[in-house]
Amino acid sequence: MLTTLEKKIIASIQTDIPITERPFLEMAEKIGVSEEKYLEILENLCAKGAIRRFGATIRHQKSGFNANAMVAWQVEEDRIDTVGQIMASFEAVSHCYRRDPKGDWPYNLYTMVHAKDKASCLETVRKMAGKAHITAYKPLFSRRELKKTSMEYFFTDNES
Repeated sequence: MLTTLEKKIIASIQTDIPITERPFLEMAEKIGVSEEKYLEILENLCAKGAIRRFGATIRHQKSGFNANAMVAWQVEEDRIDTVGQIMASFEAVSHCYRRDPKGDWPYNLYTMVHAKDKASCLETVRKMAGKAHITAYKPLFSRRELKKTSMEYFFTDNES
């Protein structure tokens, strides 16, 4: 069971982290604890698995990456981990994950590739395919961004 302070800290890291020299100091002050206490509780929440990870959400188009392709790859199952590591090693890749193929859709590995333009994106995809020795893949380009939010957790006052 989470304490009230743990819940406040979890809620605070679901918002934008200030771009300052000591962002956790500012966040700690907002909930009325020291930076040291805030970081200690945050570390404990991570250590006990209550928080798996937290990170930045990048708006790629605003960062200069105008071409974004979700690439579906057909990879032999016995090579999936090796190929996944190869694909994830490319700087242009922000996501790499495996999914079960469904029906007539034979693809089981997916990468999100970002580039300044469509031609650069396709060139990166070709390099990835060559390095991983994959011939069956399908780049699916983003037309527009519909949603860019993460899951948020809300706690009520009557929870302890």
